[in-house]
Amino acid sequence: MNTSRLSVLHLVPLALLTVAAAAACGGAPTTPPATSTTTADKLPTPSTATAPAAAGKYAMDRTVFNETAFRLNLPVYWMADTNGNGAVDADEVRSLLFYPSEGNWTEAGKLNDAFDKAFSQIKSAQAAAMPTDARQKLLRDELAQGATTLVYSDLKSGTDEEKTLVRHMLKVARMVDELYATQTGAKQLEAQLPKDEPASLAVYRRNWTTKCVAPKTEKDATCSAIAGVTPAVSVYPAELQKDPKFCATLEKHPDAKKLLEPFTAVVLKPWTTKPSADPLQAGLMALPYSEAYKAQMTSISGELKAAADDVKDAKEAPLKAYLLAASKSFTTNDWLPADEAWSKMNATNSKWYVRVGADEVYWEPCSHKAGFHLAFAKINPDSLTWQEKLNPVQTEMETTLAAHIGSPYKARKVSFHLPDFIDIVVNSGDSRHAHGGTIGQSLPNWGKVAAEGRGRTVAMSNLFNDPDSLTRRKTQAESLLSKDAIAFYSSTPQAGLLTTILHEATHNLGPAHEYTFKGQTAEKAFGGGMASMLEELKAQTGGLFYVEMLKKKGIVSAELAKQTYTDGVVWAFGHISRGMYTEGGARKAYSQLAAIQLGFFLDEGALAWDANAPAANGTDKGAFTLNFDKMVPAVDKLMKVVGGIKAKNDTAAALELAKKYVDGTVVPQAVITERQLRFPKPAFVYGVDL
Repeated sequence: MNTSRLSVLHLVPLALLTVAAAAACGGAPTTPPATSTTTADKLPTPSTATAPAAAGKYAMDRTVFNETAFRLNLPVYWMADTNGNGAVDADEVRSLLFYPSEGNWTEAGKLNDAFDKAFSQIKSAQAAAMPTDARQKLLRDELAQGATTLVYSDLKSGTDEEKTLVRHMLKVARMVDELYATQTGAKQLEAQLPKDEPASLAVYRRNWTTKCVAPKTEKDATCSAIAGVTPAVSVYPAELQKDPKFCATLEKHPDAKKLLEPFTAVVLKPWTTKPSADPLQAGLMALPYSEAYKAQMTSISGELKAAADDVKDAKEAPLKAYLLAASKSFTTNDWLPADEAWSKMNATNSKWYVRVGADEVYWEPCSHKAGFHLAFAKINPDSLTWQEKLNPVQTEMETTLAAHIGSPYKARKVSFHLPDFIDIVVNSGDSRHAHGGTIGQSLPNWGKVAAEGRGRTVAMSNLFNDPDSLTRRKTQAESLLSKDAIAFYSSTPQAGLLTTILHEATHNLGPAHEYTFKGQTAEKAFGGGMASMLEELKAQTGGLFYVEMLKKKGIVSAELAKQTYTDGVVWAFGHISRGMYTEGGARKAYSQLAAIQLGFFLDEGALAWDANAPAANGTDKGAFTLNFDKMVPAVDKLMKVVGGIKAKNDTAAALELAKKYVDGTVVPQAVITERQLRFPKPAFVYGVDL
């Protein structure tokens, strides 16, 4: 819910934003910025990369090495060809977490026999012919749609106590993985996996399920890690999920409020008479997570308690208090004490960011049940400067939005934490996605802490900033934007950061999750899927809506404002390419909001599509241009529309908006999808050195 999940936005240290803000005070440039020529821009794209000539048995293209290693389910990653010799060297290799085995690839500064064996496997697999089996071909295509991308943390310089904490968190991460895999239904199918099919094992491990989830393959039922198997999530009865409309059935159930509480699993009531032909005749009941997953939650509780006991540094008292509170919540299913303790942690009183529990709902087909996850990170202190800029205008942000939306919504007293920047160490469970990753998040979603605006917002500052990801994204943008439009695309990430900060702030403004109209929440009025999409549409539109306000205050420059609008359009391209609906027909929140935004901007003239215009890459025919004079009015109008829909729980207007832009032909979705999917999406893997 309150998350910018799977968003290809980029983050940057505040030093860069400070420069941009200073430029605003001295006057904005009158000419478009030159297209960036960073090191990332000069790198070859993955589809054309070639290794320099090299001698030695470990010579190979780096992208091919990493893709093949992933397909073989090997926990090895070639981080960079730092010396440019086109061959793997010992100091360039990293071992990966969350694999069936742990890699140890070097000894005494040299590649060892284990690596030699792994390299031989990779080399043989690269040279092997494409599989003839249809399912294996699909699995190969599924994996190829993800570009293995390393999130690496060198923590060797940490204190003994810090290293002990990391080891505890890595144990918790593995436990949370198992619990989340049980939620998704993947764990229950593990024994059926074909152990002699590494591609099947890799798909299963990446996707948290046996089925394919990448855009080109997700709707092919035969694309599966286990032939003929249809997975079912464990938070609803498998019998109920046989009906493709079971979510709507649940939402109309007389006991829907109880059944759809986020921290419960829906189960069949025990039989009171002999089994009926209709298993649902026995009735449904909500079972607390602490009962449904008791053994796993008890184990996680114990490890969190052990982690807390090993925190001796008095300066980390807030962290210790949170770990203890979270430990208890895993046994009681009462998450308020953990939220209270968590809300007291911030960038000034702890070096660490830890969030462990059940939070987001997008993972399951009905978007009601919270998924278990762990996000473990180090605090990046650069966030404090940005917080100092926006904290004084929080009230003005709410009153401005309330006045813009109009009746019946009225401004509230708001108080919320602006994003802390965090450098992810590991994500597990629902925080580790098949493709992409969460780059901004506001939590909790429910309860007293959320209602009183005392939650925390974070921006993940070390994701999507690797050279390969930056190069892919720019090349994709050049295939869809005109030459004039690409002039305002920046390969430096401050524009994406600004949108992320404002997106997360907007989750706390206007008609938010706890808001009701005539006694109904958005989930009750719209259903889980539509409610989630509208909330994210509100937040992402807010990420653009407040740019003009900050520009007028001199906080951002006119140049950065234009770069931010451009970045928002490119962001939308990426999500549109993922398709509008899941295989089961559920709404994809970010894809649909992206289509609505682009469609709305096209209708308002802020964006124009010319099917005959050359794209900036000089190759593709058909391109978008931006009209910045019309962008601010268009964003303002969309903010009023979506804010009004949420304020009035206007289901008819919401459906009409989706019908026109999601299901209609205003947006050239097919063209966007084809050009975006020429490149794989980042698929994060993790490595930690202690």
